[in-house]
Amino acid sequence: MARIPVGVQLYSVRDDAAKDLPGTMKKVAAIGYAGVEWAGYHGRTAKELRKLQDDLGLKACGTHTGLDTLQPDKLQATMDFNRELGNPYLIVPWLPPERRATLAAWKDAAKIFNDLAAKVKAHGFKVGYHNHHEEFHAVEGEILWEQFWKNTTPDVIMQFDTGNALHGGADPMTYLPRHTGRSVTIHLKPFSKTNEAAAIGEDEVKWPEVFKACEAGGGTAWYIVEHESDPVSPMNAITKCFAGLKALGKV
Repeated sequence: MARIPVGVQLYSVRDDAAKDLPGTMKKVAAIGYAGVEWAGYHGRTAKELRKLQDDLGLKACGTHTGLDTLQPDKLQATMDFNRELGNPYLIVPWLPPERRATLAAWKDAAKIFNDLAAKVKAHGFKVGYHNHHEEFHAVEGEILWEQFWKNTTPDVIMQFDTGNALHGGADPMTYLPRHTGRSVTIHLKPFSKTNEAAAIGEDEVKWPEVFKACEAGGGTAWYIVEHESDPVSPMNAITKCFAGLKALGKV
């Protein structure tokens, strides 16, 4: 199969981006990343962001957008913005605690995603949800991530975050092989119990198993690096992660 391209979640370098978005994106491209997943737009229009991408040879591999931006009064504007970016993946990064408080509330959230997926499909978009550690906790005896998978249609992206899952006590290999065709984008986030600054290849994630699951049926279109803690700098972290992926033969 063709090599899966590697992007970076710009939340990793959010402070740098807030100060100097063009300079930050130039550094991201120089590292070797093929795409960026947006986490806020820093006051720019979609046209301005698209020009930044195109000038640097970067693709949009997703955006993290709040559930409120996918509601009927904002959905069209959100799709228009992302169409200009060339981004088909609308990923909700978090849901408030009340949506996870009961199994019934969680299933209601799954229905919202099903309805959204059906609405945006005709326009060339996909919606999805990005896990944090909370989704691997049990509510009324059920693991929330498992229930989200069971109660959403195949059109809903299960954006798995490896580091967040491990932080929640979950083994990625319990879940990724089940996500047939639904790991369209996946966050490659390192995890270490002893070194929170560990980059990919220095950590405890069983990366070859993760890659095998994604490439054997996950339907993965993008690997997306995310790193949230480095004593040197965020840019250092994503540089080391890219080097780690290169050593693993993924770039």
